[in-house]
Amino acid sequence: MLVLIGSLVACGGAAPPPSAPEPAEADEAAPAAASGGEAAEDGDGKKEEDAAADASRQIPTTCEQKGDVCVPPAAFVKRLCSGFYPDVALSLFAKGSPFTRGYLTRDTEAWNASGGSSSNDKLLFDEEVLILYHRAPDTGGMVVSGAGGGYDVLRWDGTCASLMTEEVRQHVPPKPKYAPIPWKSLDEKTREAFQADEKVGKIVAERRKECKGATMGAVSAKCEKVDKQMGAALIEYVRGGGALPAPGPLK
Repeated sequence: MLVLIGSLVACGGAAPPPSAPEPAEADEAAPAAASGGEAAEDGDGKKEEDAAADASRQIPTTCEQKGDVCVPPAAFVKRLCSGFYPDVALSLFAKGSPFTRGYLTRDTEAWNASGGSSSNDKLLFDEEVLILYHRAPDTGGMVVSGAGGGYDVLRWDGTCASLMTEEVRQHVPPKPKYAPIPWKSLDEKTREAFQADEKVGKIVAERRKECKGATMGAVSAKCEKVDKQMGAALIEYVRGGGALPAPGPLK
């Protein structure tokens, strides 16, 4: 009899199983878990945005084929044409670069649809440019015969310009023209590299002597002449594969 009572007492003292959470507690736990997942997704999205922004600052060495032109990445072009990067222009125009060149079919006013710097100098007939981006025609969804859109292009002076399709061709003229390279806007290391070349260095020194630092306003005929000679020498150096320091990333 005593044994039976002891057994009953032992059974009665066993710990009850844990109870299931109340519905309210479960509801509170679910948003917390969801919030943690959203935070992780936001963090991943921010990393992707940062990586894309960093990639758009890097100077490309390969191009993307878009129809009959091979152009730099669109994100890079947008950043390039929103600023002014004369040293980068020299890198993109360098001998062996893969980007498609174009040549003006007529004199054209310079304007930049991207809102960045544009030159006060007209684009001239036969001027060489680098094709950056093909802008599709805005026809409002309608099929319009002859609507060819246009191009955003880079000039040798580092400014971008927006052209109609008929204003540029890929056929190389006998004597292409070039926008003047803005000597004073170049990085000091770039200027030093130019001057290290015997031919270019001699012309730069002569220009400094004749122009005395001035290239606009009341300058001598000799200054104007040697200034043009220096511009031609800089172009020839770059087109000939002359070494220049690699420009840094875009801002």
